[in-house]
Amino acid sequence: MAEEKKSTKGAMTVSEAGRKGGVRVRETRGRKFYEEIGKKGGETVKAERGRKFYEEIGKKGGDTVKAERGPRFYEEIGKKGGETIKAERGTPFYEEIGRKGGHKVRELIEKGKGGGEPAKLPAAQQPGSGEPQK
Repeated sequence: MAEEKKSTKGAMTVSEAGRKGGVRVRETRGRKFYEEIGKKGGETVKAERGRKFYEEIGKKGGDTVKAERGPRFYEEIGKKGGETIKAERGTPFYEEIGRKGGHKVRELIEKGKGGGEPAKLPAAQQPGSGEPQK
């Protein structure tokens, strides 16, 4: 950004004024206000440009991060995220989503074979029942 000059009268720069205004709005309206206007703005952009726009800018951002930090960065943040979820929800969470994923795969395979409806599991083996599937 270009350097901003202060006059000798003690006036503030444009960026200082913007920061001061932002702090004032945060103090008077709170965080929720920013969440609401951000959501409205996002919905407007989505309506004007469509979902594809977000896919494109997401890919550009991801490619930029990959170029700057390398693919190993994604491994590291994925591991951190996994450890955080494990600490918050515990290993039973992973067991449950694993069962659900396995059940979904089984359904898709059955559908793909032309069987139409997937084979039903005994109630004790339904996803979320807590019992291991075989």
